[in-house]
Amino acid sequence: MNKTIDSLKWRYACKKFDETKILSEDKIDILSEAFNLTATSFGLQPIKMLIIKNKELQKQLMTHSFNQKQIVSASHVLVICIQDYFTLEDIDKYFDLEKEIRGTSEDIIEKYRTQLKDIFSNKSTIEKQESAINQAYIALGNLMTVCAIEKIDACPMEGFNAQKFDEVLDLKEDSLKSVLVLPVGYRADDDFMSTLKKVRKPVENTVIRR
Repeated sequence: MNKTIDSLKWRYACKKFDETKILSEDKIDILSEAFNLTATSFGLQPIKMLIIKNKELQKQLMTHSFNQKQIVSASHVLVICIQDYFTLEDIDKYFDLEKEIRGTSEDIIEKYRTQLKDIFSNKSTIEKQESAINQAYIALGNLMTVCAIEKIDACPMEGFNAQKFDEVLDLKEDSLKSVLVLPVGYRADDDFMSTLKKVRKPVENTVIRR
C-alpha cells in the first residue's frame, strides 16, 4: 500500500492524548510551515494560526469547548483564525511582497492589483469573512494530512464557543476571529478509538470517473 494512504488510514480523530508526550519544536515548525504554505484564494492568506502550549490557557479554553478533554490533554492546541477585516491595504501588501520576493515590476502587476481591488471593493465584510472561513477549512485539511504523514495525532474541532475563545485569547486586539481548533500531540495507549476500523463507503461510491 502507498505510504501516504497508509498514513491517512493511521489517522483518526484522537479522543485522548498522552499528556506526557510533547511535540518537539521541529514538529511544531513543520506544522507552522505547512499552515503557511496552504493554498489560499489569490494567495492573499486571510487566515492566521495561534499555537497554544500554555496549560492554563488550555484549561480556560476547555471550558468553552463543551469540556472536551482533548483541549487539555493535547501537547498543543492550534487555533485557526480569520482576519476580522480584510482591506485593500492587505492587497497592496501582498503585491509589494511579490515585488520584493520575485522582483516583479509594478508595470506587470499593476493591472492585476487594480482588478483584485475592484473585486474586493464590491464584497461586503460578511462575504469576505465567509470566503476566509472556507480557506480556513482548506488549511485544516492540509494540517491534518501533514499530521498523518508526520505521525502526529490530531482532533479537528468545530464544537467550541468562538466568541469566548476570542475573549480568552484577546483576538480582538489583532482583529482576528477564531474559526477552527486542532489539538495535536500523541495518542494515549488506552484511547479506544485508536483500534477501531475506519467506517468509510467503498471508494467507488464516493469517486466518479468519467
